Amino acid sequence: MPKSKKRVKAIAAQPKSTPMSRRYVLGGGAVASAVALGGGVWGLSSFRTYASEHDLSRVGNGDLAIVQIHDPQCPTCTALQKQTRRALRDFDDCGLSYLVADINTDEGAAFARRFNAPNVTLLLFDGQGALQRRVQGMQQASALAGVFAAHKATA
Repeated sequence: MPKSKKRVKAIAAQPKSTPMSRRYVLGGGAVASAVALGGGVWGLSSFRTYASEHDLSRVGNGDLAIVQIHDPQCPTCTALQKQTRRALRDFDDCGLSYLVADINTDEGAAFARRFNAPNVTLLLFDGQGALQRRVQGMQQASALAGVFAAHKATA
């Protein structure tokens, strides 16, 4: 058998692709839309949380505040942030604000300079914005929970 006939037979033996049904295409579009919408809602929520945590004007507005002097490029800062958030889970939203002074922003760097605080530092403020305590260096969530409970008791 010549090569060209073998090739034609091989091509003919391959299964034909089935055209996509309209229902299949619409179903895929609905799934993609739901995923995109869910991602959009999550993104908006994350942005609001980020903006709220970085609003340093909230210090001294009546609530106790914990401000982390933070460098997002520093692994120790990121680890401290995780431990701080873990420790704060037990406090819910009971008049204790967690804020982040990002030293890579003008506002965050100015805040850190004003309190002479390097990164990997937590500053605990009373409701009027007076610095009450400074916690420097990496801490575990269990130790931070005790510090936060004592800070909360001063209110």
